[in-house]
Amino acid sequence: MDGKEKLTRINELAKKKKEIGLTQEEQREQKVLREEYLEEFRSGMRHHIEGMKVVDLEGNDVTPDKLKKIQKEKGLHNRK
Repeated sequence: MDGKEKLTRINELAKKKKEIGLTQEEQREQKVLREEYLEEFRSGMRHHIEGMKVVDLEGNDVTPDKLKKIQKEKGLHNRK
């Protein structure tokens, strides 16, 4: 199940929970789907942030050292 399908199913279960309630199995499914979706979201966000380069108005690289270290370890932005 891809991210879009998971989100659709999560929303279906949330709507059903409000309207008539969920069975124990549906509650477990909802919990698992939410955890998987959040992990995928966090992973994508982490990947996005780790690829960023922060530049001030004068064009100077002001990327935080912690982020530069992560980028160096992953081989990102090797150019100076």
